[in-house]
Amino acid sequence: MKLISWNVNGLRAVLTKGFKESFENLDADIFCIQETKMQENQITEDITEVLKNRYTYWNSAEKKGYSGTAVFTKKEPINVTYGLDKEEHDKEGRIITLEYENFFLVNCYTPNSKRELERLGYRQVWEDEIREYLVKLDKKKPVIYCGDLNVAHKEIDLKNPATNHHSAGFTDEERNKLTELLDAGFIDTFRYMYPDKRDTYSWWSYMFHAREKNAGWRIDYFITSESLKEKIKDAKILGEIMGSDHCPVELDIDL
Repeated sequence: MKLISWNVNGLRAVLTKGFKESFENLDADIFCIQETKMQENQITEDITEVLKNRYTYWNSAEKKGYSGTAVFTKKEPINVTYGLDKEEHDKEGRIITLEYENFFLVNCYTPNSKRELERLGYRQVWEDEIREYLVKLDKKKPVIYCGDLNVAHKEIDLKNPATNHHSAGFTDEERNKLTELLDAGFIDTFRYMYPDKRDTYSWWSYMFHAREKNAGWRIDYFITSESLKEKIKDAKILGEIMGSDHCPVELDIDL
């Protein structure tokens, strides 16, 4: 089974930058996107055409042009839920959970702590809630958790760790929360496959020709229950695919 996760930074925008071709070429069984930046009533014929022959699930933010997640899948899930069932977390369209026969898929767009870390307090609460949610799911059946998690876990996961320490996405608090999640019985699939691989990133700032120089961050993940680790075939970061400030990430798994 092939799964893709991609922060598209606006689905309508990326449609004009080769999304259709990338989507068709990747031909994933399950395709998760973050930052759709649209409501369901803004789905155009262009989008419908790209997504024909897929089951589609959307979770949009109340605020227009902001956040939002979607999942496009070849196989219909048993059940789909939206959000964490907690009002304070469920207004920004950040979580979609698909239940299949032998696993849960959770697509997530984690809240950014923002430039002056003004949302770091909320982010810490969010991280505790999502960990509790994933652990609960994992007791029922294995979990595949993917998305833009807005954190570079270790120094190896960004080009300039020293100058970015204490910046949003690389604070000790955010990094420790990811460690806590992994310690609760989950694995970062890319690092499991490639523990020492450097200079492989999934996001680059639009400023300072960052992508050209490969001055990036690895903040997009496929994280799975430890019980699935023997089934993982590969975890990839598809840096050659353009269209957003993020590139897609891939998980190949025997399920």
